[in-house]
Amino acid sequence: MAGLVAVGASDEQAASGLFALCLAVGVICVLLPWLLKVPVSFAWSTPGAALLLAAGATTQNFAAAVGAFLVCAALIVLCGLWPLLGRLITRIPKSLAGAMLAGILFPICIAPVTAAIEQPLVAVPMILVWLLLSRLAPRWAVPAAMLVAAVGIAAIAGPAALSGQSALPRLEFVAPVFEPAVIVSLGIPLFIVTMAGQNVPGFAVLSTFGYTVAPRTALLSTGLASAGAALFGGHVINLAAITAALMASPEAHPERSRRWVATVSSGFVYLALGVGAGVAAALVAAAPPVIIIAVAGLALLGALVTAVSNALEVAEQRISAIATFLVTASGVAIAGIGSAFWGLLVGGVFLLWLVPAVRTPQAQREPALRP
Repeated sequence: MAGLVAVGASDEQAASGLFALCLAVGVICVLLPWLLKVPVSFAWSTPGAALLLAAGATTQNFAAAVGAFLVCAALIVLCGLWPLLGRLITRIPKSLAGAMLAGILFPICIAPVTAAIEQPLVAVPMILVWLLLSRLAPRWAVPAAMLVAAVGIAAIAGPAALSGQSALPRLEFVAPVFEPAVIVSLGIPLFIVTMAGQNVPGFAVLSTFGYTVAPRTALLSTGLASAGAALFGGHVINLAAITAALMASPEAHPERSRRWVATVSSGFVYLALGVGAGVAAALVAAAPPVIIIAVAGLALLGALVTAVSNALEVAEQRISAIATFLVTASGVAIAGIGSAFWGLLVGGVFLLWLVPAVRTPQAQREPALRP
């Protein structure tokens, strides 16, 4: 919700986008596992949502953002039709992709600190509850923090917060506008972080548990569903990674042949959750913006840790990764193109220039990714 608002969506458009994403994810989570009898699972792009939060300086024209969403969806479809493109994307070094994502997440993950100073009555209890449950019941830490934030927001806003808001969401068509600068600074980075941060790990998780899904089937499905959701404000959907490990593992069912039922079940839950998009929009509208971003920051700390670990995994690529991180985290926009694109470009130049020159004996012993 906060990411869609950051790129210019009205409260109604953001609610429509959330509803569209829930519908798109729910439908393919039900259909594909049922047809394939494989626990392939889907979600909306978490790193993509983080990218939207950081892209407010790029555009405040939501129609242009929707145009970028459609370009991202078209590129995912193209990866399904043309496997070479998918292989090229997966050849982007994990260190640079991780560093770009870390740079996107960093300003969001420091929001809880800012919120604790600016809105202490809401932020401090939220952070304390998150910290307590991170120790005692980690799975419930973020939902509990979100609940505390919702109670605090409701107390501040009062009963008028939901006045004029429909409890039932509705889809609102957004006519796309294709602006080259927004496509380059938002659409292409959204495609890269979704492919590198979600789809590639998603395939890897399934293979870890012994399942094989044709990339063409998964990518065409998510690309087409993303395009449909984009017309109503949704950004992009993809293969799940973390939740895929739950549904493809023995936690879902002892028998491998029955685990697809868990994914189908999750699809119906997504459809049910979509009904709450109108209430979520009202909550976001009533909240101090720093509180919404702070909740997102707590939820994304784990993703930041993973991104930093990936960025620094290969010793000889660390300088290039740090350069990518610094440029991306700076938020600089050049020629209307946002920092995520420039961070990846600068990191690539550093990598091409520095890596051949730093092959010390220690560096040679470190695992290296193929360029």
